[in-house]
Amino acid sequence: MTAAAEAEPTGGIVGWVTGLMEKLGSPGAGVAVFLENLFPPIPSELILPLAGFTASRGDLSLAAAIGWTTVGSTLGALVLYFLGAGVGRDRTRALVQKLPLVKVSDVDRTEEWFLRHGRSTVFFGRMVPLFRSLISIPAGVERMPLVLFVPLTAAGSALWNSALILAGYFLGEHWSLVEVYVGMFSKAIVAVGALAVAAFVVVRLLRRDGDQDDERGGERDGEWEERRARCGRRRLGDEPAE
Repeated sequence: MTAAAEAEPTGGIVGWVTGLMEKLGSPGAGVAVFLENLFPPIPSELILPLAGFTASRGDLSLAAAIGWTTVGSTLGALVLYFLGAGVGRDRTRALVQKLPLVKVSDVDRTEEWFLRHGRSTVFFGRMVPLFRSLISIPAGVERMPLVLFVPLTAAGSALWNSALILAGYFLGEHWSLVEVYVGMFSKAIVAVGALAVAAFVVVRLLRRDGDQDDERGGERDGEWEERRARCGRRRLGDEPAE
């Protein structure tokens, strides 16, 4: 039985990752991370420390584990990049036009922001749970040059993977602590994202209601001005009284 299996014999995702590493070695960890990029519910904070713990017991090479997981991260990001490129800018804008509360101008502002900060977003985004996968899609939509996207993605992924693998390596049998603390960080990010979405919806609804009130107010002002004009014409005898 391998060290990973001794550490967590209960199966589930851990058992599945353990099986991949037993059969394929370090490339198995790369395959797991590749799939994690495409299916975010598979947590990298579980896969990477487990690979590090397995390396600490001599079942994997530490350098190979970091290298293969970085390859898996980059290939997974490329799949999402080409997905975004396939959808394209025009289809994205057409889709947004059909969504409630979202305007095409929101897309324009997002595009402008990404054009200014796209490089740092791709690089640092690879170190943010959940968003580390999703950031590849807008990069594809905006057709960021692959000569920039690939090295930025690989560099950011290498830092993130190295940190978690080394944490598992040095924590040894306590490698699962990494999942606990990174999981808390992930939940905090989800909470902040949910609050941001809620704030956006509330602000957009308030603005829409305000615009409707302005339109109704304009209509009432127009009706009032028309009544005043009609009354004035009656006084001057230009219009017969009803």
